Amino acid sequence: MSDLVCIRTYSFRPEAELARSVLESRGIESVLMADDAHGVRPMVGLATGGVRLCVRREETEKAIAVLGQAEPENS
Repeated sequence: MSDLVCIRTYSFRPEAELARSVLESRGIESVLMADDAHGVRPMVGLATGGVRLCVRREETEKAIAVLGQAEPENS
């Protein structure tokens, strides 16, 4: 994937994986970037900026809209 844009940052990998699966279900390729030893050392990842969810630049708007629809409303 070239020309990636970070659209969200998550504190923990499971949150990011869930968002990534939502995008995948809508046909949007994405990649997670984190320095957390692939989830084994989440606290290291927090210290280095969390888990970043990235998509191709041309799919940025669509991905943000999809994730906005997938988020639960605050009651």
